[in-house]
Amino acid sequence: MSVETMKQDGLGSYETLKVERVQEKVLHVELNRPEKRNAMNAAFWREMVECFNRITQDSECRAVVLSGAGKMFSAGIDLVEMGSVFMMMEGEDTARKSWHLRKKIREYQETFTVLEKCPKPVIAAIHGACIGGGVNLISACDIRYCTQDAWFQVKEVDIGLAADVGALQRLPHAIGSRSLVNELAFTARKLMAPEAQSSGLVSRVFQDKEAMMQSAFDLAAEIASKSPVAVQGTKINLLYSRDHPVPEGLKYMATWNMSMLQTEDILKSAQAAMEKKTPKEVVYSKL
Repeated sequence: MSVETMKQDGLGSYETLKVERVQEKVLHVELNRPEKRNAMNAAFWREMVECFNRITQDSECRAVVLSGAGKMFSAGIDLVEMGSVFMMMEGEDTARKSWHLRKKIREYQETFTVLEKCPKPVIAAIHGACIGGGVNLISACDIRYCTQDAWFQVKEVDIGLAADVGALQRLPHAIGSRSLVNELAFTARKLMAPEAQSSGLVSRVFQDKEAMMQSAFDLAAEIASKSPVAVQGTKINLLYSRDHPVPEGLKYMATWNMSMLQTEDILKSAQAAMEKKTPKEVVYSKL
């Protein structure tokens, strides 16, 4: 798809990302710096926010597949380009430097938080290495698939810092063992695909990238065939309940559904069931 076509389709054009409408209602967002192992430079941190804010507003899109171009998913932060951003922070004293540094960190946190704010389910499809910032990125996705050669590394302690853009906050919810999360974060050891699956970080492992991508697109199409009121409401409430006690989650759910239960999608679904039709045969309105 050409840059001009992307602009006309409302997908935008980016230096570090490639965005395509691969199927009806399904978008593919690809990290697109293969020559740099999809390392995350200044443009990437800005463009992810722009891209997913656009996807949030795209009523044609109901599911997203996120992958990396080239030999690996991502080598993480581009230290060559980004190192000076943090080491040369403006300010006359420690307090002022810290003030600006906190602001910059919060901006970078939003790069991955935007994946959670987007109500459309995001499926991460990971091949090869997923290092540092890459782990922070996938931890904010809703579903994670990987190839059998994939491996994951919370790399930040090896470069002298604690991961600060989401991995430490989200991995404990994604991986069943708090002990394993601590081990990975303290040691920066590699987590290989079989252990990633057994621990719950990924839900499926595939022989190669081609098989993984096909299954990810099939899954996205399956999700996109459902009622967008139901799917997007489900994502929002799953994330709310992750971050709140059960009683609060139930109250929020009741308030949510006191309006959402009045959707015509329920009537359409019930009618289809009576007529022995599948959800894929129902035409749900855009949301």
